[in-house]
Amino acid sequence: MFLSLKTQKNRICIFVIICLSLSACGSVKIIPSSGDAAPKKKIDVSRVPNAVPKNEPKSRYGNPKSYVVFDKRYYVMDSSVGFVEKGIASWYGTKFHGRRTSSGETYDMYAMTAAHKNLPLPTYVKVTNLNNGKHVIVKVNDRGPFHENRVIDLSYTAAIKLDIVKNGTGLVEVRAIQPGEPIQTASNEATPVKTVSSYNDKPGFFIQVGSFGQLANAESLRKKLGPLGESLIKISQVIVEGKTLYRVRIGPLTDIDVSDSITTKLQSYGVSEHRIVVN
Repeated sequence: MFLSLKTQKNRICIFVIICLSLSACGSVKIIPSSGDAAPKKKIDVSRVPNAVPKNEPKSRYGNPKSYVVFDKRYYVMDSSVGFVEKGIASWYGTKFHGRRTSSGETYDMYAMTAAHKNLPLPTYVKVTNLNNGKHVIVKVNDRGPFHENRVIDLSYTAAIKLDIVKNGTGLVEVRAIQPGEPIQTASNEATPVKTVSSYNDKPGFFIQVGSFGQLANAESLRKKLGPLGESLIKISQVIVEGKTLYRVRIGPLTDIDVSDSITTKLQSYGVSEHRIVVN
């Protein structure tokens, strides 16, 4: 799949931002046409160990209170303690190899590192591929990916270990790890996550497009989004801190390319905020 012209321009803009202000590098799906790709030489990733969490001072350059990319403001977290999220991971390779990351370190696509929009730099995280249960430990030392449908950008080696390079993306869980915290490292295999999808072996996920205190408002949005596929637009009722909320979600989906196609259309329906939700 080829990147859209808009996405290619965004990648160029991100690189300019890095050079001028030490903001983050971000990537979407890495393919040769964008100037990025996997390295030509083959490496034995089994010989590359996981990153080992250790106490390090916060990056002097990589932790502003907030920063802006493409007119959107991102806020940097004060702490990673207890952080867990699920979503779509991408990876980046030769185009950024040897360039400076947002933390000031040099990006090494053969190392176990990653980029995240909000976590403090550095933060160590365990990333689990929800399709196959494989997991790795990486050091987050960069900013990105600035694709609205991605939660983390992995180094080439980390992505190889998780088996997401071929497709370019993968559904993952990202869990922050503190130095000294026990980590299962004896095996790279974990139990694949069971999800709501029942029509094939891939985990299902949703695009959450709204949360309302009034059912009528949720119904109004569901009706508005009907052209995207009436059977996919669902309302779920939840109670949060004693309050009833009605969440509007699109799914379940199993194809990341399909979800990308849907999210590119949301703006035209007046939906400016959304997130990927994995049950």
